[in-house]
Amino acid sequence: MAVTTRLTWLHEKILQNHFGGKRLSLLYKGSVHGFRNGVLLDRCCNQGPTLTVIYSEDHIIGAYAEESYQEGKYASIILFALQDTKISEWKLGLCTPETLFCCDVTKYNSPTNFQIDGRNRKVIMDLKTMENLGLAQNCTISIQDYEVFRCEDSLDERKIKGVIELRKSLLSALRTYEPYGSLVQQIRILLLGPIGAGKSSFFNSVRSVFQGHVTHQALVGTNTTGISEKYRTYSIRDGKDGKYLPFILCDSLGLSEKEGGLCRDDIFYILNGNIRDRYQLLKQLFLQVVLVWGIRNAHSYLVGHCFLTFSFNPMESIKLNHHDYIDSPSLKDRIHCVAFVFDASSIQYFSSQMIVKIKRIRRELVNAGVVHVALLTHVDSMDLITKGDLIEIERCEPVRSKLEEVQRKLGFALSDISVVSNYSSEWELDPVKDVLILSALRRMLWAADDFLEDLPFEQIGNLREEIINCAQGKK
Repeated sequence: MAVTTRLTWLHEKILQNHFGGKRLSLLYKGSVHGFRNGVLLDRCCNQGPTLTVIYSEDHIIGAYAEESYQEGKYASIILFALQDTKISEWKLGLCTPETLFCCDVTKYNSPTNFQIDGRNRKVIMDLKTMENLGLAQNCTISIQDYEVFRCEDSLDERKIKGVIELRKSLLSALRTYEPYGSLVQQIRILLLGPIGAGKSSFFNSVRSVFQGHVTHQALVGTNTTGISEKYRTYSIRDGKDGKYLPFILCDSLGLSEKEGGLCRDDIFYILNGNIRDRYQLLKQLFLQVVLVWGIRNAHSYLVGHCFLTFSFNPMESIKLNHHDYIDSPSLKDRIHCVAFVFDASSIQYFSSQMIVKIKRIRRELVNAGVVHVALLTHVDSMDLITKGDLIEIERCEPVRSKLEEVQRKLGFALSDISVVSNYSSEWELDPVKDVLILSALRRMLWAADDFLEDLPFEQIGNLREEIINCAQGKK
């Protein structure tokens, strides 16, 4: 059975971040390996920087060694006390491991300010040390257990190599992906979600990965009414060979329970493929000018400049006679998968109206037979989440809590929720972020395959006949 630490996830992250963002690898646990000094030194010497954590009834205290413990040699020691979520430290100075762990009985009464006596299960320190650590004035602390960790780089060479190999494998799989049954050449994925959730940023991130450098084709911003004002369909060229990739990402207005945002009733037309790229509902700027300058000034402005400008009106719904409306869309025009995009930091603030709207849309998607998944963004901005956590991000306690909140509030299965960290302010690509982005995209394509496979048999037969006729040049 694997030996596990008594530290909670939160306390472990606080210690990791406080001592340089290192990953803690458990070397020794008193209650498992025995409170014997010889065993401790055998397991903990020559291991690089180490962190000793001591558990008493009321305290978590310990010592951080900046260099490897070596028998008979001095190491620089920093003491710490962890109380709730606050950590205090005090530099003890140079100390040998034998003195620190009371291994040498001749030095038991030496003038050191701090000693760990595992055999007698107590920590001995002077009043000044306790005062500097913010502890109660009691010179002896009873030990319930103590652990020693090796402090490793959160992303060591072996892990980075594994991430790079996984990234390469995912890129290859997505470049050579073929939609189920070759029924379409490109899968269409619709990104839906509240305003500011990161839909456009996700497209930019996907494009960046395949281009080999950070790009910002789709505008993003912090405007509370959203940046996207058109329905956009983005085909992506592969930076490797210039060919279009086998998927299209479709970006829409954000969802809002207030005025503005995508109308729920219009989602049907998008799903059905009735809407072309860059579809924009218009209203005359003249009406906006009137509100500001009055009718007379507005008329003078428009006549004097001899043109009329149009801007987006989110309150108008899709019109069947619009010049960008497709009357008879084919399967290639339809949406094959919907990805709901949610900001991890906003889930807890969803209003009841927003939750009801999303649930209604999900029910309509189910009735239409459209498979849908969820995408959780901005996880890297959550408290205590570091770059090293992104490798196994779904196992991080705060992220796991967010996934469960999405499941509880909106009804998504945990297996249908992907976690990503979009490119926002970075200048260079990061293989760890790339793996999260590509893994999420792969899950969407799998969902699209489920949709295509579930089409009625008669429809699939007609589609295949149509494909063959097109290949042979027949009408």
